[in-house]
Amino acid sequence: MPQNDLAVFLWYWLLANGAALTLTLYDKRAARQGHWRIPESTLFTVAALGGALAMLASMLLIRHKTRHKKFMAGLPAILALQILTAGLCVVLL
Repeated sequence: MPQNDLAVFLWYWLLANGAALTLTLYDKRAARQGHWRIPESTLFTVAALGGALAMLASMLLIRHKTRHKKFMAGLPAILALQILTAGLCVVLL
């Protein structure tokens, strides 16, 4: 993978994980205060777009949505697919 492509990928990955962390923390705070919540579909979309690692880690750390089976199964599955995809890209490129 050329150096410039790697830099673009890393910046994208950092932004996606930053967005995932921000949304997770916001949703936890909104849940505690009874405010408007982030739709689950939005959380899964951000995770699927590259933020699965930060979302899973932050949800486990702050105990947010850990009782929801679809999050505790879905986020690790998304993360596994992202790791496999990244590995394949490295091997094939």
